[in-house]
Amino acid sequence: MFNPTEIRIGIDGYNLAMPKGTGVANYGMNLARAIKASGHMLDGVFGLNVDTPDDEREVAFFNLLGRDVKFRRGHMIRRAAQTAFGAKLQEVPLTDRVEKQVFADRMPDFDRVFNASLLFNVARTHFQLTGSFLTVSTPNPPQIMHWTYPVPVRMAGARNIYTLHDLVPLRMPYLTLDHKDVYRKIILGCIKASDRICTVSEASRRDILETFDVPEEKVINTYQSSPPPAEVIDSDPSEDARMIEGLFSLEPKSYFLFFGALDPKKNLPRIIEAYLTSHSQSPLVIVAGRDWGLSGERDALGSGARVYGHQAKGRILHLDYMPRALLCRMIRNAKAVIFPSLYEGFGLPVLEAIQLGTPVITSDVSSLPEVAGDAGLLVDPYDVRSIAAAIERIDGDAELVEKLREAGPAQAAIFSEQQYRQRLRHLYATTLGIQE
Repeated sequence: MFNPTEIRIGIDGYNLAMPKGTGVANYGMNLARAIKASGHMLDGVFGLNVDTPDDEREVAFFNLLGRDVKFRRGHMIRRAAQTAFGAKLQEVPLTDRVEKQVFADRMPDFDRVFNASLLFNVARTHFQLTGSFLTVSTPNPPQIMHWTYPVPVRMAGARNIYTLHDLVPLRMPYLTLDHKDVYRKIILGCIKASDRICTVSEASRRDILETFDVPEEKVINTYQSSPPPAEVIDSDPSEDARMIEGLFSLEPKSYFLFFGALDPKKNLPRIIEAYLTSHSQSPLVIVAGRDWGLSGERDALGSGARVYGHQAKGRILHLDYMPRALLCRMIRNAKAVIFPSLYEGFGLPVLEAIQLGTPVITSDVSSLPEVAGDAGLLVDPYDVRSIAAAIERIDGDAELVEKLREAGPAQAAIFSEQQYRQRLRHLYATTLGIQE
């Protein structure tokens, strides 16, 4: 029978090490939590610019964790040439020398941490030059290496799993800055190098199977989980309400909330236009940190929300990136979360809203109906009138709001941590050829 305590699993720190949180970073944290809760040993593989002696490596590693460092392409080409036949991982000591509590929201409880200097930058350059994945190695590798993102790296001596969250760069190429030919080749490389492909919704699984020649049994949907932090679960909602009112002068259940990256697929310009069209007197709060570099979303916010160059004064509040516990308190106290994304592999904001008892306005496309179920009000994300009508319904129909809230617990239970661990158990057992 399948015994999870016998397995050591590695995950990558590609997104965990970014300066501000991303949906994939949340995925990595939740995956790590589920792995540990299942009794597995957990390794982390990072690519920070650390190449120091053993006794200096821990300090150097945590000095760079979460920093945004740029490098020239020439430097990457030289490093790629040096690792043409693979890269050896160096173990990062985990001692009490460095106080690590500050990294609690981005650093899982790893049993071992490994690093190869500029691993993911070098691997991408290596792939562009050679067309092959960079192989990394270490003594006593994990039995399974679960890459949380399509990176052109494989672990020697391990079963390799790659999570493909979605195929947005291919389905909506005009919304991303990816080099589409390179992206497609990396996905093909992941399919070839992998023992299993993991994905996070039935919609994404269908996209993968319809777009690429891959056996159905090789692509496994585990969905996701995203349990709120313990401090939020254990907190008194009235205390949370007082905190949000004190920080932002927002009364409980008085505002609409959007949160996410400044990413074109998040549909922020239409959200703002629909909100203003609705004439809602409830403020719209936008929590948006990471900017993917496409000007439409930046311009929509500017020095204040703008629609076709017109600045909307007073009704829209833009907040920057905030710690997850505080964001969860914002979600809990919102009248509704607005998330009519153009396309999602999963859509964590929808799940995070419904499990905190907050109704959600979301899209009728891609994975979002799967996640929202009866706890969401579905709209056409391309139709501003449809989004505006949903805002007006939330504002004016208390019975509808209560119905959506009541549907939340049963829908959220589908994506509980226990359900997630069971799906991961199946993925890992299947990957190792172990009978459950």
